[in-house]
Amino acid sequence: MMALAALWTLVLAAVYALTLGSFAPWDVALGVLLGAVLVAAARRAGLVARSGGPGLPGRLLRSPLLAAAVFRDMTVGTWQVASVVLGIRPLRRPGIVAIPIGERSDAGALVTAFLSTLSPGEFLVEIDWEKRVLLFHVLDASDPARVRARFADFYRQHQQPVVP
Repeated sequence: MMALAALWTLVLAAVYALTLGSFAPWDVALGVLLGAVLVAAARRAGLVARSGGPGLPGRLLRSPLLAAAVFRDMTVGTWQVASVVLGIRPLRRPGIVAIPIGERSDAGALVTAFLSTLSPGEFLVEIDWEKRVLLFHVLDASDPARVRARFADFYRQHQQPVVP
């Protein structure tokens, strides 16, 4: 794992030097320093594959599927909100539902919060890091177990392969 971090550090340093158009010793040294900081930050944020986790190529390949799933949720959420606003469907029981963070990394919990808030009808109220739950206000909280299951399925099928 350390060799892979060193390789990424050197790749990032090379990109930095190529961007500058200079391979002067000071520029290369600064590129190595910046590359090391970026690799360390990526590890700390949980963006680097753990053993058995998705690697960068797999994440990149699954990203369009995640984007398509988010777009689908945005479309469904827009229709649900519009149908309530237009009186086509009644507003059943809006409320707050606690979604367990579960096996998500901290970065994964933030991505879940961001992606879910893109869909109309769902809004992140708070992340309770001590209780390890995301608190969402949803348009229909009449069945909290169903809402939690929907969030868990979305995470497992679409987000986890990209940002665990």
